[in-house]
Parts: sequence; structure tokens; C-alpha cells
Amino acid sequence: MLIGTILRNKGGDVTTVAPGATVRELLAKLADHNIGAVVVSTDGVTIVGIVSERDVVRRLHDHGAAILDADVASIMTADVRTVGPGANVDELRRLMTTHRFRHMPVVDQGRLVGIVSIGDVVKSAIEELETEKASLVDYLHR
Repeated sequence: MLIGTILRNKGGDVTTVAPGATVRELLAKLADHNIGAVVVSTDGVTIVGIVSERDVVRRLHDHGAAILDADVASIMTADVRTVGPGANVDELRRLMTTHRFRHMPVVDQGRLVGIVSIGDVVKSAIEELETEKASLVDYLHR
């Protein structure tokens, strides 16, 4: 299965936040959209960074509540790994597991077109297994 297939099923909406937004504003976006990470972007198309709830928790532990009024840019990961819609889901699963990423922006021709979470990847694996099982059961009953 390809990443583009996951995006077709879930949609390409990506919540973004400006690098100058406060961490408090970031938290509101995470809560409002019930998501675990946000792409940092100035225009909704290019990627400046990514920031997750884990990033916030770690900075809260290190710096205390004062971090809530800091800019998102101060806590984001600037070196963002991305994947294209033509990439294989199995490869992405290995990459996410090896590097402990839970969210991966999807970029097509330099433009942000979606985001895939580890939950999306696991869901696709389950769907593939269910399809294979149904095919095998059908084969056995012929």
C-alpha cells in the first residue's frame, strides 16, 4: 500500500501553526483538533518544522510553565523528515519505528499535502491483513 492511499482515505487536511505562535496557542490547536502533532508553517504549504505534544511535555519539564508563552519555533523540530505519496507504507512503518516518529508530513513536489500518523500506518496494516484473511477464507471455501 502507498502513502497516497492512506491520504485518499483519511483526507489531506493538515493543521499548521505559525512559528511565531505561542506554545499556549499550539496547545489549543492540539486540543481543538484532537491531534498529537502540528506542522509548523508560515503559509500552510511549506514546512518550517514540526511540533508534538511530546515536545511540549519535555520543554515543560525542562523550563516550567514559562514555556507556554514562548514561540513554537523555540520548541519545534526543524529538521523534519518527510515522505511522498508514492512511498510504501511498509517502509514508512519501519522508518517510524526505528526513529521513534509518530507523525510524518507528506510532501508532493515541495508542497505539504498531508500528514500520516503511526495510527494511520497501523490501521492500514490491519486493513491489509483483513483483506488477505477474507481472500484466504474465500479461497478455502471454493
